[in-house]
Amino acid sequence: MNKSIFSKIIAGTMNWGFWGKNYNTFDMAKMIHCCISNNITSFDHADIYGDYTNEADFGKAMIESRIDRASIQLISKCGIQLKGTSRNNSIKHYEYSKEYIIWSVEQSLKNLQTEYLDLLLLHRPSPLMQADEISAAVDTLKSDGKILHFGVSNFSPSQTALIQQKTNIRYNQIEFSLTHCEAMTNGSLDDMQINNITPMSWAPLGTFFKKQDAQSYNIKNTVLTLADKYCVTEEAILLSWILKHPAGILPVIGTTEPSRISNAMKSINVELELQDWFSLWSASMGNNVP
Repeated sequence: MNKSIFSKIIAGTMNWGFWGKNYNTFDMAKMIHCCISNNITSFDHADIYGDYTNEADFGKAMIESRIDRASIQLISKCGIQLKGTSRNNSIKHYEYSKEYIIWSVEQSLKNLQTEYLDLLLLHRPSPLMQADEISAAVDTLKSDGKILHFGVSNFSPSQTALIQQKTNIRYNQIEFSLTHCEAMTNGSLDDMQINNITPMSWAPLGTFFKKQDAQSYNIKNTVLTLADKYCVTEEAILLSWILKHPAGILPVIGTTEPSRISNAMKSINVELELQDWFSLWSASMGNNVP
């Protein structure tokens, strides 16, 4: 398994800007400091967040916060072309030419006011992506010092293998949570362990706080019991379930509430007992494990 350069929990910034809280520079700088004070030093971005505005807003806040760039890690993604006011696109699509990847990274660096990304991810797979083109872009960006590491996001094992044949993939950011745990049974997490790829999980709390259905009801009873047993909050139990997986999954949390950030970090110190871990999985499935 890779020794990760990132904090055990990563701050997802998608909801910090135009698509969510719409923080001003001062408030965003406060959020950066809140994360760092809770030992979250890694920040997950994508060029499209906030209709291509979040990275520039974060860059201004990062300067305002006066933090040492070397003390944090910046992740960004490229490849999705949105139909919107910011770009002349007639339809949402994906673009992974060498020229576009390099241009997109350079835009992210300019907006984030940094000289390098700790990690670049391809945001979603495209049927038209060519491994040679992607590899050429990655090689150029690495040799120029503009990215340190490379990975993918939402890629299946076969899609990952297609790119991996030409360039090394260190990370794959996928949807994974107690309510969306298919990657644990469809071979995705197995494949990552085999190929020394560290998973990141977006939406790691799943639909636990969003849906009122049979699955949520089953899970809630078990989560509440375990939260009481381990003296932590519900989100800490949900995250500790992910952290126990041997693939070394790094959750990307999207909360904008300082108290929930603090609660989430308590999951790192929770070591779920084996049967407690399986009780959560059984609750998610609605029956005992096979």
